Amino acid sequence: MAGKKSLLIVLSLILFSSCGIINIRKSGGSAEMYSNYSEDLSSTRIQFEPLPDPEDSNFEPEGDADPIDQELGQRINQIIMENDKEMFLDGFTILVYSGVGRDAAFELRNEVYSEFPDIQTYMEYEQPRYLVKVGRYINKIEALATYEKLKPLFPGSRIISARFLKDHDQQKKEEEKIENAER
Repeated sequence: MAGKKSLLIVLSLILFSSCGIINIRKSGGSAEMYSNYSEDLSSTRIQFEPLPDPEDSNFEPEGDADPIDQELGQRINQIIMENDKEMFLDGFTILVYSGVGRDAAFELRNEVYSEFPDIQTYMEYEQPRYLVKVGRYINKIEALATYEKLKPLFPGSRIISARFLKDHDQQKKEEEKIENAER
């Protein structure tokens, strides 16, 4: 027992005395050691010729630029023709209602139209739900202005991405079909 006690005392003395022995030093010393340091790196730096003065230069294009303009014009016309072939536009609309209640959808559509008669309101049926949508916008920021007006009265509304028919006559026919289906 006395051996264990003396061993414990020796170990504790070593432990407590070792705390003062360890000396942690910072590496590198103080900043004052390097106050007189200098190094010339000019020999290793990349050297560039001075830029010409734009006022002094008389730049004239070599050759004719018409071929580039012609190619560019042809490509622009090609893009226009490809876009004209597309029947749909990608854009955004505001979804005010989405649900299976037909009467609720008609009621909400009429309410939106009576509150905002200047904004186009339409209804779609995607089986099994009815969708009441407001407006057709190419950019999301355009839809945001109308959304801010609708949000206080219709808190469930949100901006969604949509595809619209390019031909407005076709759109009106689609809307007339929906209105005829209501009656």
